[in-house]
Amino acid sequence: MNPDRPNLLGMTPPQLQDVLAEHFTLRGQPGYRARQVEEWLFRSDARSFGDMTNLPVSERDALSNAFRLDEPAVDTVSESADGTVKHLWALRGGEVVESVLIPTRHRLTLCISSQAGCALRCRFCATGWSGFGRQLSPAEIAGQYRASARWAAEHGRGPVTNVVFMGMGEPLANRKAVFPALTILNAGYGIGARRITVSTVGVIPGIAELAERPEQFRLALSLHAPVTELRAELIPLERRYPLDQLIEALEAFNRKGGRRITFEYTMIRNVNDDPALIAPLADLANRVQAFVNLIPFNPIPYVEWQPSRPSRVREFSERLEAAGVPSAVREPRGRDIDAACGQLRAKRLGRTASARGQDHPGRIPNRPRAGGGSSSGHYPKGSENPN
Repeated sequence: MNPDRPNLLGMTPPQLQDVLAEHFTLRGQPGYRARQVEEWLFRSDARSFGDMTNLPVSERDALSNAFRLDEPAVDTVSESADGTVKHLWALRGGEVVESVLIPTRHRLTLCISSQAGCALRCRFCATGWSGFGRQLSPAEIAGQYRASARWAAEHGRGPVTNVVFMGMGEPLANRKAVFPALTILNAGYGIGARRITVSTVGVIPGIAELAERPEQFRLALSLHAPVTELRAELIPLERRYPLDQLIEALEAFNRKGGRRITFEYTMIRNVNDDPALIAPLADLANRVQAFVNLIPFNPIPYVEWQPSRPSRVREFSERLEAAGVPSAVREPRGRDIDAACGQLRAKRLGRTASARGQDHPGRIPNRPRAGGGSSSGHYPKGSENPN
């Protein structure tokens, strides 16, 4: 048996139909066999070809010899007192990645990862401590959904209603896998495009490519500062894709219509919560009709920062609303289970920023004053893109 045989879970519905049609034609089987397999994969949650009981045993064996149905394997499951559930998934080759199930009153949101680790080194994000491992494949991304949805159903959590690419990694730095995974989730598993959100720290070519897709996927920008100098200190990618160019890309994305943009703004005490930043934040949000999620910083090890005081968060929210910008305060979730992006993986791998000999991730030298200028894989769990 070939260990490198194709994994059907990483194929879009058109790819799957073509591959299965060829397979069954060569075996002299009727055309409906391909549709049977597709139904087992997307609707009946088959975990192996042996589960496909309306196919002859000989055909199940032939499928097993030609293809794989490999999902990420469970390494660790952590359940929070607030209902948040974090999975650490073991991948082939020894890497591990995280996903998080986030329940609210009317929905169950799944936050999934697109990379093992992250290379962007946003200074407030735990994922960067353990460095970049590798890109995930479409099957590894879609597999997080499949396995998480099964876990949720088996444990009485209901169906996954929303998916956010806000876990480990920068999704638009792995478009080769993320874009097929979007199609698999939407066209294969039937999740509405408006219930799928892709988060980015600001990879402009990826934003442009996402805008060209016909589906109305949502976009979340990890903004975290509305002025260039401060944002560059928080998010190194700002130096490559500066804020003025980024907003132009978002305006082009917005012109496609029906594709909500959200700004994620993690509020860090005495770092990016100066009231002088409210006006430029409101200006950027109004330019692209963005919803703003204000997220008190979720404290993480090795970073001395603290969340903004409630009064300051409230001031931001009230003044944004007064400026015509819709906003919400999203409390971090799962603090008791290391639910901030990358924490569980960092513990599992036993790596820290100091072990890598890098600067303390929370140390920002020569922090500029507010108003001095014209992202982030970080996702504080519990910050959802509203419908």
